[in-house]
Amino acid sequence: MDMIQLAREIGKEIQQDESYIKMRLAQQVSEEDEELQNLVGEFNLKRMAINNEASKTERNEEKIEELNKEFRHIYAQIMQNEKMTAYNTAKQEFDMKLQRVLAIINNSADGDNPETTDYSPSCTGSCSTCGGCH
Repeated sequence: MDMIQLAREIGKEIQQDESYIKMRLAQQVSEEDEELQNLVGEFNLKRMAINNEASKTERNEEKIEELNKEFRHIYAQIMQNEKMTAYNTAKQEFDMKLQRVLAIINNSADGDNPETTDYSPSCTGSCSTCGGCH
């Protein structure tokens, strides 16, 4: 089997992984939430309004500040939605697994032993999530 075929097999495995399925289901549930989708639409409209006002040669700073305030309020509502929270959690779990797979492939391409190489996250600055400094 060549590398391209192996990559396709990895793609199939990714789509059968529990974390991928969980993420896709959470995405579907959030997309079916009409209230959440309305908020996302409002969020996008506010973002466009901010960009439009900010790009004017004679922009109104008070209007930009008010739009930013509304933008942050809508964002907070979106992030408080339980379906969005569930999706974000599921996506983070899947993304971590995918980062690990990609790191193993990349490290192997750089000459590391494919049997022992793994993903090692860089420092986030948060000691509470750290396994210890080098």
